[in-house]
Amino acid sequence: MSKPLSLARLLLISTALSAPAAMAQTATAPADSAPTSGVPSASEEADAQSGNVDVSIPGSDIVVTGRRTSNVSQAAPQVVNVLSAADIKRTGEGDIAGSLQRVTGLSVVSGGYVYVRGLGDRYSSALLNGSPLPSPEPLKRVVPLDIFPTSVIASTLVQKSYSANFPGEFGGGVINLTTKAIPVESYLEIGLGSSANTETSGQLGYTHYGSKSDWTGFDDGTRDVPGLLAGAIGSGTPFSNMPRADLRAIAMQFQNSNTSVVQRTNSLPFNFSASLNGGTAFDVGSDGRFGVLATASYSNKWRTRENLQQASLDVAAGAGRNYNQVSTENEVTVNGLLGFGLELGDQKMRWTNLYIRDTLKRSALAIGQNDGQIQGADYLNQQTGWYERQLIDTQFVGEFKLGEAMSLDVRGGYANSQREAPYEREFEYVRTNRDLATDPVGDRFVNALNRQRGDASVTFSDLNEDLWSAGVDLSYKFSPDLTASVGYAFSDTKRTSSRYEFHFDATNLPVPVQQLRPDYLLSDASIQLFDISLLEFSGNYPVYDAALRTHAGYAQVKASVMPGLSFDAGVRYEKGRQSVTGVDVYNTGVTPFNQIRKDYWLPALTVTVEAAKGLQFRLSGSKTIARPQFRELIAQPYLDTESNRFYRGNPYLRDSELWNADLRAEWYMGREERLTAAAFYKKIKNPIETFTTITDTYAVTTSFANAPEAQLYGVEFEAQKYLPLDRWSDSPFFQSRRIVLIGNYTYTQSELKVSDGDTTIPYSYTTGPLPAASDYFVDGAPLTGQSDHLVNFQIGLEDMDKLSQQTLLLTYASPRVTSRGPNLQPDIKEKPGLTLDFVARQAVLLPGGINSEFKFEARNITGRKYQEFQEAGGNKVFYNRYKIGTTIAASMTVAF
Repeated sequence: MSKPLSLARLLLISTALSAPAAMAQTATAPADSAPTSGVPSASEEADAQSGNVDVSIPGSDIVVTGRRTSNVSQAAPQVVNVLSAADIKRTGEGDIAGSLQRVTGLSVVSGGYVYVRGLGDRYSSALLNGSPLPSPEPLKRVVPLDIFPTSVIASTLVQKSYSANFPGEFGGGVINLTTKAIPVESYLEIGLGSSANTETSGQLGYTHYGSKSDWTGFDDGTRDVPGLLAGAIGSGTPFSNMPRADLRAIAMQFQNSNTSVVQRTNSLPFNFSASLNGGTAFDVGSDGRFGVLATASYSNKWRTRENLQQASLDVAAGAGRNYNQVSTENEVTVNGLLGFGLELGDQKMRWTNLYIRDTLKRSALAIGQNDGQIQGADYLNQQTGWYERQLIDTQFVGEFKLGEAMSLDVRGGYANSQREAPYEREFEYVRTNRDLATDPVGDRFVNALNRQRGDASVTFSDLNEDLWSAGVDLSYKFSPDLTASVGYAFSDTKRTSSRYEFHFDATNLPVPVQQLRPDYLLSDASIQLFDISLLEFSGNYPVYDAALRTHAGYAQVKASVMPGLSFDAGVRYEKGRQSVTGVDVYNTGVTPFNQIRKDYWLPALTVTVEAAKGLQFRLSGSKTIARPQFRELIAQPYLDTESNRFYRGNPYLRDSELWNADLRAEWYMGREERLTAAAFYKKIKNPIETFTTITDTYAVTTSFANAPEAQLYGVEFEAQKYLPLDRWSDSPFFQSRRIVLIGNYTYTQSELKVSDGDTTIPYSYTTGPLPAASDYFVDGAPLTGQSDHLVNFQIGLEDMDKLSQQTLLLTYASPRVTSRGPNLQPDIKEKPGLTLDFVARQAVLLPGGINSEFKFEARNITGRKYQEFQEAGGNKVFYNRYKIGTTIAASMTVAF
């Protein structure tokens, strides 16, 4: 790790930023992910034996009447994959996103966003117990699934063919998470875990002090918006009209050294996690049962990336901007679930309360060259940030039997998501490398605070979103072979987001002051003595409000026409009112406003033919939609720390409409064994695609626009087979063991349809003729986010009598486009490549007869890198390239 050391010296030595370093924060032992619930509870073992899987979705019953099988995927009237608690445990993943990337046709991008059949997260929806979830991410409307620990989830259902009981925003599929409900018996589990990564743990990294409570994931108030700044924002007066003395006073109230001094940590700690899970149940009356479930977990993990970041105006000519950045992120996750379940005969009710908080503390240093600025100069860039994501969700679900033939499901929920990013700070120092006779400080890094030879900025962002939802479903079974359902669903989402960006401004700053380290450069004394003020770069509308209200009704029929032939047919009417409004905080009298008012009829049909015992064919067709996300609809910049690029919305976006078709063959060879093959096709009108622009100074911005049309098609295969070993050997070791083979492969092709005369509207459009779509999109180019090949393979050894599993997991995704290239240059692609993992789980009986589970994990054994690049003329320009490293983890869960 010599480069991080050299960068630290560049900042702390080469720039001669003289002053004693602030005391570094001492963080407690960090964590990878909370250990999964270790020892199988009695309820999970019963589920595994009977084939029971707890699934809560709109309409409740996913099994066609008259089909008698314990296999949910086989019995369901749609194309579904269901991960039970046992399936999730086998993957060894600590969060749901990791488990889902093992499902046929699914890939996970940026850690938590699930792509179904190559379609981005905008074409998928995530539900919790059948109710919608908001996202704490400003760039997304869909919640990132990596914030859901596996310990709170009873099952995960992925449905790839549309049915009318689900929301109309269904392109690739819907993912429904069902939380745990009533335990079969009381239990208490305590888990501890630790992990280490070869690129991070015990290696050199960076941090900044922040506050003394950062290790908890909660700031102690240090990063609160200063009082003078809050008052200035609330006054409605543009900062450009404020007296310079007032701006200096605001600047002096900012937290300085604890948010702006990057410190070197010679040996980053290992990751740490802990969890506590418990539940109990007791009888109520003669046929009732009441249960309580509670879970809590904490994890603290670190990640260091040594990242090559480039940009180019002409890829064939090479990179014009070339930076090496080293960033260290400390992520703290705290979550808890409190659930209550009541069963009175056939009447079932559950009340689920979920809290998830994910905090990221980031420190980064970068050095490089930029041909679009001072030729031959070195630029030293420093970034610090604190990002809080929080989700609070409460929901009620009732499933009632109103006699032998009628059932009623009701659900209602409230969710609040927040994201706060106070004190996003960035400093840039410049070393011209010119002859000292021409530039007396040409051999030193300086910051003149004039945005030409140095810069410093601070940004405050805040997002709050409230989501109310409700639904009712009524089903009537006319006969064992005929069930009809009707339902209504309502959702109301409101979001407020603000982003205020300020740059420090000085004129003729003395050269010795320009060489000071960040906290001394912006100390109260420097601000007063050298008249350092503030300039606002937030734009005219730093605050926006967004809303989406939907009303929907559906009718659905599930019927068995004759032995071996059944169908599921329905239609959904969905009315949506979506708006994004810029808040006129400076009383300009102009309020940008965008509204999409659309009503849709969305039909769906799936026909299932049972050709022989265990062999069936499905044919399905449907129409669905995809709405633009809030953040994509307003032209407000936002820095994505994962890609280190700015994003900007587009108020001219329109809804996308999709026509879907599936043909699928399924052969269920025996219990838990299957072989499936499917072909699928999708036509998309007005798909929303990302495109990138780049300026002469190599400032990169990514935005969104509607392409005219696209189509996507492909095939997928899946196989699951168990091989008992008792037939191969008489050894006692093999008598209860079997080999597990699970594999799937998806081949997908997609292409944009761009013809002469097609137009699009980018965010930069003002007046005049609409730009040609061919200025932004290339006919025949693939959709963003789509990999041609997705492969998942698991081979394992497991004991059928006790917990003992050893699993090797392989995942491969071929290169996929992340954004259209600037100025019709080659697209920007990422190369996920091949990932090889190993997971072992073993039951251990502790003294006193206490059951426990030990888990060992080795992730990314082959040490693949992350690469995002453009390629042309034999040259590659890397927007991001870094080593992920291999992670070794061990955890133990004790059950009482």
